[in-house]
Amino acid sequence: MDTSLDRPSLPAAPQTAFGALPARNKLMLGLGAAALAAVIATAAMWARQPDYRVLFTNLSDRDGGSVVGALSQMNVPYKFSDVGGVIMVPADKVHDARLRLASQGLPKGGTVGFELVETQKFGTTQFQERLNYQRGLEGELARSIMALSQVASARVHLALPTQNGFFREQQKPSASVLLTMHPGRILERGHVAGIVHLIASSIPEMTPKQVSVVDQSGALLSNQDGSQSAGLDPNQLQYLRTIEQNYIARIVEIVEPIVGRGNVKAQVTADVDFTLSESTAEQFRPNQGNEPAAVRSQQVNESAGAGAAAGAQGVPGAMSNQPPVPPTAPINGPGQALPQGQGGAAQAGRDTKRESTTNFEVDKTVRVTRNASGNLKRLTAAVVVNHRRSVDEEGKVTFAPLDPKEVEQIQSLVREAIGFTKDRGDALNVVNAAFSIEDMPKADPIPLWKDPDVVGLARSIGAQVGLVLLGLMAILFVIKPALKRPPPPPAAPRTTAVVGDDVALPTPAGTPFGQLSGANEDIIRLARENPATVANVVRSWVST
Repeated sequence: MDTSLDRPSLPAAPQTAFGALPARNKLMLGLGAAALAAVIATAAMWARQPDYRVLFTNLSDRDGGSVVGALSQMNVPYKFSDVGGVIMVPADKVHDARLRLASQGLPKGGTVGFELVETQKFGTTQFQERLNYQRGLEGELARSIMALSQVASARVHLALPTQNGFFREQQKPSASVLLTMHPGRILERGHVAGIVHLIASSIPEMTPKQVSVVDQSGALLSNQDGSQSAGLDPNQLQYLRTIEQNYIARIVEIVEPIVGRGNVKAQVTADVDFTLSESTAEQFRPNQGNEPAAVRSQQVNESAGAGAAAGAQGVPGAMSNQPPVPPTAPINGPGQALPQGQGGAAQAGRDTKRESTTNFEVDKTVRVTRNASGNLKRLTAAVVVNHRRSVDEEGKVTFAPLDPKEVEQIQSLVREAIGFTKDRGDALNVVNAAFSIEDMPKADPIPLWKDPDVVGLARSIGAQVGLVLLGLMAILFVIKPALKRPPPPPAAPRTTAVVGDDVALPTPAGTPFGQLSGANEDIIRLARENPATVANVVRSWVST
C-alpha cells in the first residue's frame, strides 16, 4: 500500500530580529554601528573644540615657563604653536588671561625694571641699592625702546660715574644701546635720533653725544651719516637736507607742467656755512669840510696875585755890605731915576696864571657784525629732462629729444627758481636724455593650494565633509545591508514514499547527486541550532 508522507511545517522559534540574522550580518552590523558611533563622537568633539587664539609670541624660555605655570594655576587650557614660541588659548579667554597675567607682571620680556627697587630686602647695602637702581633704569629704558614696532629687543648699558665733591673731577655719564630689529625692518634717522634723545633726557648731565646706538649686525646707527667727522650735529644736517629738498621741489614744480609728470629728475647740493662769527670795528675820522669842530666841553682856569719883593741886587762883594747912601735930592725937585740896581727894591711884583682846556667831538664809528649760522655759500643743481613722448595715429608711442631752445628755456626757469648767483659760484646743468623704462617684475600670484587662508579653510571644511561621508558610507554599505534579511529558501517539492520500496527518492531538480540543496542545508543548520525540535519532528515521522 502506497502511503504518502507529508513533511510538516517547522514551528517558528521565539527569536528577535537581531537574533534571526546570520552571524556575518551580525558582525557587519556591529562594525557599522561602531563606525557610526566613532563618527558621531568625532564630530561632537570637533564641534566642542574651542577656537584657539594667540596669547603671546616670541617669549623667552623663562617667560614661557612662567606664563605656562600661571595658566595652569588659572585652569586655562593652552597649547603651543610650531613656530615663534607662540602660546595659544581659547578665543573667549584671551583678554581675561592677558589681564590676569599682567596683574602678575607677566611676561617680563626678559628685562627687569624698577620692580628690583620695590623688592629690596632690609639690610641692603648702598652699593646694592645703587646697582639695583641702575639695572632698573636700564630695564625701563629697554622696555621703552622695545615699544617701537621696528624693534624686536633692546639692551641698554649705562655708565654712571660716582659723584664726588670736586666739580672739576666729575665725569659725564654715557650710554650704549644694542637693538635687535625685526626681519625686514629698519630704523629711520628720526627714530634713531628719538632713541638717543630718550636716553639722554632720562639721565642727568648726559648729552646726546654720549649715547651710542648699535644694531644686531654691529652697525653704528647714531653716527651713520658721518656728522661727527664733518662737525655737524643732527639739527644742522636736517637743516641742510631741508634746503636741498626745497630747491628740488621748486625745480620739479616749475618744470613738470612743461615736460609732464614724472619726466624730470633733479638733485641739488647746497654748501652751507654753519660758522657763527662776530666782529667789532671802531673808526675815527677827522672833521669834514670847513666847518669848525664841535666843542664838547671847555674849561678855563685863570688866577692872579701879588708877587714877593725883589731880591738883593748890585755888585756882589764888600760893596754890597755897605749901607745905602742917604738921599740928597730935594723933596719938591724933579725926580731922578734911581739906579737900576736899586729900583727893584722899591717896586712890588704881580703873578698872573691862565689855563684853558677845550674838548672837541670826534667822528667815531663802532660797527658790530654778527654772521648768522647757516649762510648759503654755494649751490649746485643737476636736472635731467626726459624726451618728449608722442603717440601716432596707430597708437605707437615714440620719444623725441627736445629742441635746444626748449632746453634753454627750462634752464632759465630753473635759474630763476633756485636764485642762481654766478658771483657766488653756483653751477647748473640741464640735460635732455631718454629715461630708461624698466618693467617692474610682477610677483607671481600665490596658487590657491599654497595660500595659508585657503589651506586652513579647506582643512576645516574637508574634515567636516569627511566625517559626514564616513557616516553615510557606514550607514549605506554596512548597517543597511546587515539589517536586510536573506530571502527565504524555495519550498521543497513533495515526495511520495512507499514502505518497503527500494527506489530512492528523487532529488530536487537541478541538484546533482551527492550535493545538498538549500533546503537540506537549512535543515542541517536547524538541527544544529535546535536539536530538540528536529528530534520531535523525526519522532513524529517515525511514529506515523
